[in-house]
Amino acid sequence: MNSSAPLRLAILGSTGSIGTQALDVVAANPGRFTVEVLAAGGNAPLLIEQAIRFKPNVVVINDTTKLAQVKDALLPHDIKVYGGEEALADVVRMDSVDMVLAAIVGYAGLRSTLAAIEAGKQIALANKETLVVAGDIVTKLAREKGINLYPVDSEHSAIFQCLAGEFHNPIEKIYLTASGGPFRGKKRHDLATVTRAQALKHPNWAMGAKITIDSATLMNKGLEVIEARWLFHLKPEQIDVIVHPQSIIHSIVQFCDGSMKAQMGLPDMKLPIQYALAYPQRLKANFPRFNFLHYPQLTFEAPDRETFGCLQLAFDALALGGNKACALNAANEVAVAAFLEEKISFLQIADINARAMQQTSFVPAPNYEDYVATDAEARRIAAEIVHGAKNSQY
Repeated sequence: MNSSAPLRLAILGSTGSIGTQALDVVAANPGRFTVEVLAAGGNAPLLIEQAIRFKPNVVVINDTTKLAQVKDALLPHDIKVYGGEEALADVVRMDSVDMVLAAIVGYAGLRSTLAAIEAGKQIALANKETLVVAGDIVTKLAREKGINLYPVDSEHSAIFQCLAGEFHNPIEKIYLTASGGPFRGKKRHDLATVTRAQALKHPNWAMGAKITIDSATLMNKGLEVIEARWLFHLKPEQIDVIVHPQSIIHSIVQFCDGSMKAQMGLPDMKLPIQYALAYPQRLKANFPRFNFLHYPQLTFEAPDRETFGCLQLAFDALALGGNKACALNAANEVAVAAFLEEKISFLQIADINARAMQQTSFVPAPNYEDYVATDAEARRIAAEIVHGAKNSQY
């Protein structure tokens, strides 16, 4: 590819929080990026609107019941329209795609990310579950193909930025920072009657419903711990979590000489998205600037792993290894969906995750087919627990 030519992007999950903000970055840098592929789950109206504005060559909607609607709307615009998971795995292989922004939420993003890596595409990775579910397979394939995984999560982007110029220096430890979510400082008895609306009110970040609930339970931080283990080739004991309510320091690297680097800035996902898409360049941006005088104190505290048991479950899954992180992720997707549908209580999320992870068959050295089977088994077990838990209280 000509270095002066625009980077041709496939944005998977274009109608979600990361996808829409990525398109804001594209719009702000018209000579730098073009959109080749837009893919979404089921939000047909927004996908149609995005396609008309950004004029990709191809659009994919995963929900095939919406395929005719999208095709009809885009017929006058000479945009190819496909539907389903198979099509998604196919379009990321197109020669006209340079980089894939993997922003599909959850396990659903794994297959297309693997297909893109197999096809030699650079990856801007916003789908942490891809590494949580199958981090060993994904990172091994990326190494074999010479593919870079550019992290989009603000915490992992922070670690990546801190490592610039330091890639050959040993990491002693990393600290992933957490806001603490809307229930920081609460105990289990305080959370017994938490509502869906309360859990969806994050103090610092505007995100989709699933990740917002994960932030409230601290499962999101647990998933980030597992993601960091694979992204940066770390041992579990090299990863720590600290609660930083202001969300100004996005994460910290501690080196073998005791020196520490932190990446700081106002909480805005467009910055890590832009850094991943433009690396190694930093593009000029009009994002709001941090003012130290507006934040006279930056505070830190230890996470409460007893009250927020999902974080401990993630460390447990790492320690157990094999397919346990995959099982935990699958159970969590089922439990969070049940909470959002008001079928279970907030505290039941962690309890369902723990039981499903424990009951799912253990595979010490899984291959891709094992991960697919584990995901299905853990979802089935979690759904059975949800069904039995509807009318009970933990």
